[in-house]
Amino acid sequence: MHSAKRRSIALVAAVSALVLAAACSRAASDPQPTQVADQGPAAELHLGYFPNVTHAAALIGQAKDFFSKELGSTKLVSQQYNAGPDEVSALLGKSLDAAFIGSGPAINAFAKSDGQAVRLVAGATSGGAQLVVRAGINGPADLKGKTVNTPQLANTQDIALKKWLSQNKLTEGAGADQVKINNTDNAQTLDLFKQGKIDGAWLPAPWSSRLVLDAGAKVLLDERSLWPEGKFPTTVLVVRTEFLQQHPKTVEALLRGELAATEWALANKGDAEKVVNDQLKALTGKALSQAVLDDSWNQIALTVDPLAGQFPKLAADQVTAGVVKTAPAVKGFADLTLLNKVLQSANKPAVDAAGLDKK
Repeated sequence: MHSAKRRSIALVAAVSALVLAAACSRAASDPQPTQVADQGPAAELHLGYFPNVTHAAALIGQAKDFFSKELGSTKLVSQQYNAGPDEVSALLGKSLDAAFIGSGPAINAFAKSDGQAVRLVAGATSGGAQLVVRAGINGPADLKGKTVNTPQLANTQDIALKKWLSQNKLTEGAGADQVKINNTDNAQTLDLFKQGKIDGAWLPAPWSSRLVLDAGAKVLLDERSLWPEGKFPTTVLVVRTEFLQQHPKTVEALLRGELAATEWALANKGDAEKVVNDQLKALTGKALSQAVLDDSWNQIALTVDPLAGQFPKLAADQVTAGVVKTAPAVKGFADLTLLNKVLQSANKPAVDAAGLDKK
């Protein structure tokens, strides 16, 4: 073989190797998720939620067997949480397949995984969060030098409080002109308020109602007053993207169960309250008084609409709150295809993804 020909073959081989290496490198760094084939109904569905009134759809879906009826042979395995960041860890660690979760942590799960790990598939609750304080605190300025609790760092209420403080020119800290923020379990927050060790808390229902009716707090701010028409997504339903791709029929069944639970609750308010209270007693060891239950229920609106149009603002709120430096991207976060299929089958209007279903 002539030397020139050998050099030509070697050059082609070298170029081919470089092209192959570059292709492999691009594949390794490609941020697009690998599409997983539909594997039919799942053997198990691991579902997370909170023992809160704001998670009424989950509590009712479990207690009244709306979920199990629709899931059929799929075993429902449930897990309770105190706040969203713990659920995010479980979702990212794949120990949860789906979760009823606050809007803030839902966005964080999407952002932390570069838009890969989870998809917003439905709403659950609008409203149901308040800033409650002790007597003598009548406005933002009165919080200087005071201590206010939220359920967990960077959870939905934590972000809401920090954003509101920022808008009112207040900073977080231990100084005389600052507001100290503690992140504490809801039940412990109630005890601390009763003991006079904190001055207020931004909490979801029923805990805000319990501080008012059981511990003598007053409502300084109902979060509904900060949103158009008083609507904001307190609780939504997210699913791991991989699970959604592998088991769309299972996710569709879960959504049918949630819709059934929601519709039943809206048509049977008194019975729905009782079911939720019974579930809270079973999960926490203590039922709510009727006054607390009524007050909590009046704060919320159950809806499968995730109010997707609010999520860009919720993402921007994290910057205002000082939780992140750049607003998390939410394009591509929503996949409401199965929800709208379920709604269409039930002769109900579709819900709008507000552009969040496209990158």
